[in-house]
Amino acid sequence: MHRPRLFMSDNEKTVTLVLNIAQPVLHAEREKQAITPALIAEKVDFAVATFAIDLSANDRDTVISELIRRFSHWIGKDSALHDSEGHIPWLVSARKRDWRYWQRYETFLQKRLSVDVVAALDESTDGILGRLEDPTREGAWDRRGLVVGHVQSGKTGNYSGLVCKAADAGYKIIIVLAGLHNNLRSQTQIRLEESFLGYETSENRDPGKPLGVAEIDSDPKIHPHCATTRADNGDFNAGVAKHFSISPEERPWLFVVKKQKTVLTQLLKWIRGHVADGTDTKTGRRIVTNLPLLVIDDEADNASVDTGEQWFNADGTPDEEHHPKTINSLIRQVLHAFEKSAYVGYTATPFANIFIHRRGATIEEGPDLFPQAFIINLAAPSNYVGPTRMFGLRTPEGRQGGLPLARYITDHVLRDQPGGWMPAKHKKDHVPVHDGKAALPPSLVEALHSFVLACAARVCRGQGSEHASMLVHVTRFTNVQKEVHDQVAHAMNRMRQQVTQRVDHEGLVDSLRKLWDTDFIPTSETVTAALSDSGEVLMMPSWADIMLALPDTIRDITVRIVNGTAKDALDYAEHDQIGLKVIAIGGDKLARGLTLEGLCTSYFVRTTKMYDTLMQMGRWFGYRPGYVDLCRLYTSEDLVEWFGHIADASEELREEFEAMAERNATPENYGLRVQSHPVLLVTSPLKMRTAKNLQLSFSGELLETVSLFKDRRLLERNLGTTNKLMVAMGKPSESSPMRLRGGVQQNWSGSHLWNAVSPDAIADFFEAYATHPNARKVNSKLLAEFVCNMARSNELTSWTVVLMGGGRTENSHTFETGLTVDMLKRVDESSGSDRYSIGRLLSPRDEAIDLDEKAWDAALAMTIRAWETKQKSTQPKAPEVPNGPAIRRVRGKGAEGVAPAPERGLLLLYPLDPRSANDAASAAGKGFGDYTDPVIAFGVSFPASDNGVKVEYAVDHLTWEQEYGSGE
Repeated sequence: MHRPRLFMSDNEKTVTLVLNIAQPVLHAEREKQAITPALIAEKVDFAVATFAIDLSANDRDTVISELIRRFSHWIGKDSALHDSEGHIPWLVSARKRDWRYWQRYETFLQKRLSVDVVAALDESTDGILGRLEDPTREGAWDRRGLVVGHVQSGKTGNYSGLVCKAADAGYKIIIVLAGLHNNLRSQTQIRLEESFLGYETSENRDPGKPLGVAEIDSDPKIHPHCATTRADNGDFNAGVAKHFSISPEERPWLFVVKKQKTVLTQLLKWIRGHVADGTDTKTGRRIVTNLPLLVIDDEADNASVDTGEQWFNADGTPDEEHHPKTINSLIRQVLHAFEKSAYVGYTATPFANIFIHRRGATIEEGPDLFPQAFIINLAAPSNYVGPTRMFGLRTPEGRQGGLPLARYITDHVLRDQPGGWMPAKHKKDHVPVHDGKAALPPSLVEALHSFVLACAARVCRGQGSEHASMLVHVTRFTNVQKEVHDQVAHAMNRMRQQVTQRVDHEGLVDSLRKLWDTDFIPTSETVTAALSDSGEVLMMPSWADIMLALPDTIRDITVRIVNGTAKDALDYAEHDQIGLKVIAIGGDKLARGLTLEGLCTSYFVRTTKMYDTLMQMGRWFGYRPGYVDLCRLYTSEDLVEWFGHIADASEELREEFEAMAERNATPENYGLRVQSHPVLLVTSPLKMRTAKNLQLSFSGELLETVSLFKDRRLLERNLGTTNKLMVAMGKPSESSPMRLRGGVQQNWSGSHLWNAVSPDAIADFFEAYATHPNARKVNSKLLAEFVCNMARSNELTSWTVVLMGGGRTENSHTFETGLTVDMLKRVDESSGSDRYSIGRLLSPRDEAIDLDEKAWDAALAMTIRAWETKQKSTQPKAPEVPNGPAIRRVRGKGAEGVAPAPERGLLLLYPLDPRSANDAASAAGKGFGDYTDPVIAFGVSFPASDNGVKVEYAVDHLTWEQEYGSGE
């Protein structure tokens, strides 16, 4: 969600007034006719004329563009896994009739966001609150859930709505756990002042000046109490808190606190000493019986999860003497101190939370934080720019569908030798040096130029008073950040002097003009075309306008190191009327939760390979209304590959979640499923509560070899392994197979298919095939073991094998059995590395080759149902082919009129042509040389199964740290 501004200039007030008049009129019209740009312009002019508003031509364009955006957004529906055991449904419309906290927040948002976005938030927060317990319910109860959003996608706006509704419903104490650092805690405090409190918090905890929702309803009778403030030292303080008194009749109390030992210890002590009104008869613990508690845990996978090894008794029950890690222990003790409690974790990377043992409990802390009650997957609006939108998805033709905003950098390191300006492994006393001088590499200079141009273009588009930020994240060491800050500040001072004083400025202006003409203009055209359905109106200013805006723009830009102090978060609020333009230099403090308002340009050097940590570092994801075409990500090609992998894996996991939600699975079912998901080998084993190994299941998975060898010996080995399999299988069951798909015939011309292949032959193939060590998911030895184990359980006993042919290359290959196929083309995306790296091996239709028409139709229907409830917002066109999870579910578990067939596995063999892989790699001397036989790649599709068979993947912490880096 795009954050509403706290204060507005006169121009912005005029624009907002017209928006607030025109939007409801258009909303009413939508029932009668389509909302077109022409109709929007008509209603804007009607509003201006009717109320005699003085609106300039530029502001009129701004209003029209904003309304086009608002009425072009799609909002999907959240999906949920839930367990209703012990829960009593309670949230009905009548209960909401007199709610004032939510009503004023809803009205506040409607003045700034589309009606549809606010309606979606209302429905989403109802879904969360309704799965918690009625705060007026008698007796003891405890509900724990997890809300999974996207990085920078508006989770704070969602839990702000939940706070309002919880307070209206009767929750009396609301604790928001807001990260590990002061800046994030303060930022969260400010957001809740705006959305819930309605006043600025002051040192003495008395209400300060009205803001945010106070515009709608400033009645002091509903002012919530707040025990924390926005100040740097405004966290919970036992000295101040001892004077607080809380009773059931009072207005709700809000606590916004860090996940920090001292703070949480003081909070727990205060609860037991000043709030508790009863004693637990079994343990003698002081407890609160008369006040319902809601704990909202922001970034719930960070610090909240117990990473200590817990022991379990022979019967599987947890050891009650276990001592959890400090933060986890304190959070649980706070919850355990209340007879009526609810816990909701929010995160974009839920894997650590899902690995929490669902039966973990101790006497002192009570149950662990596994989201037993529910897991809710938030839908992202169509204007959200996430990993999939940014980097696209893998296809056999390479990665497609992404926006062309990434720019590869290489000059931060020395090629083929250690050292450079910012090498991957450097110490805390490293001094960044380029070409023998303490100066920026050209790529970072270009990134600074890009940011300056983006700021100037936004000024020309009427966004000059909006915040604009640049992220420089190249090191976790504060001393090195200081060196980078000094170099960036020097470069900006020099640029400021050149532009404003016109001293030696010709070279700089030429560089800026070249970047504008060769990068900004064509990129904007491409992005505008890609977003044609989104309602974005992205007009490019002339170069003359950019030059006029440059001097003031550069004067306004400041350079900051972002550490853990609250001031970093407060600066945006202090500059809200004019917009803060800042280059933020930092490391770990920037990596989680902290929002960089108006982020335009990012210069990022990877510090970890871990899936969840890397995802959280992606501060460039989010909403970029009216300036997405101006955004740039300067990073390494390697990092783009990893983020592309994240995009694929996220999509895959969300599809799996939708499939489980459709069949009413519980969080426990999903937890067991994700724990064996091979993609999560890039999540810290500490967070997975395991010291040395992972238990993996491949049931319901599709695995593809997308990292392949270039070594001739290994290529010949894999080709020989394929020949051996083909000899064992004998004559194909079909050649050039054909299938009916939706009444239309589909052909696999030039391919050969075998049915009823034995599991022994498949296991032998996997055992002999050499998978690349960089393959993130595909380990042939584990696959061989898994097939054998499943066969012993009478599953995966009858395989379909397809040798894919009919490629678009001119080269063919004849195998030992006499079968000849045309080799296929897959582009090498590795840019000259020692491995053959491809985007996607399978064509989407290939995985369903073994389904008959009825099964294919059932899988497509399942895919469309998921699309209608979730993906319609970001994918307006209905799917025409079934997705992978649906295919594997229908194959393994059946559907109406389709018998389950868990015995059927599918192995697809792809002979790839090395001569058509990548000319650039060959030119760099890292191609295939004179090797012309096929590179054998494979895809294997396992049917869904509840069998529970797993194989063990061994890994120790030292190896993990060396390969993937530290966890946080």
